[in-house]
Amino acid sequence: MEGFLLETERSSLFVPAAVVGVCLLLGLVVGGWVLGSEIKDIRLADRYVTVKGLVERTVKSDMAIWPVSFKEAGNDLPQVFAKSEADKSTVLKFFATQGVQPNEISVGQIKVTDKLANEYGGNNTGPRYIVEQTVTVQSANVDKIAKAGEKTADLVQAGIVVGDNNGQGGIKYKFNGLNALKPDMITEATRNARSSADRFAADSGSQVGSIRSASQGVFSISAADSVSTGNGDGGGDSGDSSIMKKVRVVATVDYYLVR
Repeated sequence: MEGFLLETERSSLFVPAAVVGVCLLLGLVVGGWVLGSEIKDIRLADRYVTVKGLVERTVKSDMAIWPVSFKEAGNDLPQVFAKSEADKSTVLKFFATQGVQPNEISVGQIKVTDKLANEYGGNNTGPRYIVEQTVTVQSANVDKIAKAGEKTADLVQAGIVVGDNNGQGGIKYKFNGLNALKPDMITEATRNARSSADRFAADSGSQVGSIRSASQGVFSISAADSVSTGNGDGGGDSGDSSIMKKVRVVATVDYYLVR
């Protein structure tokens, strides 16, 4: 009887110990799997490549802006004003001859400077009054304005100084259709970046995985014949004097590399 009880007690002690052993074994297996996954993720995070996708498009300006300023000076204000009004008539007649429509022309406010009234002015020599006006043309017909710009000598011969109030004369050309180009250019830039990543991965014996991070970059508009800076993020001048523009964007993408 005592032997039977002793055997029963041993059996009752063995069962919990076996359960604990199985739990420990499962814990070790699961822990090893989790640790292996973490190590794999860490290694994967260390393996990535940064590539850039460049896209450029040549487009034509869709807006021309031409400010023509002129000034007259003298000591008799009514006479100076009359000369300025005569200049304005000459400018308006010139634009009409070039086919510019009235709704494409705006006349700025008259600016009158009295040197004697300027208590902070140190240069009071020369004529007392200066009258300035600016006539600005803004047209979507850039070719028409470009042809008119080739005949500015007619204005100079009439005594008109071609320029704007900032002393920066000439026609400025703008491109306002960027938003229509953005979706396709971004898609193409991303595709080009992926192609670069595929070539790199093939050379290194790897494969391109998912995207780690991506940056669209900044769109730039410059003269079509401008030279890029080579830094991957644009370049060239603003291109205001050029009808043809170069639209440029660079997408920067990080791809994971897997074996």
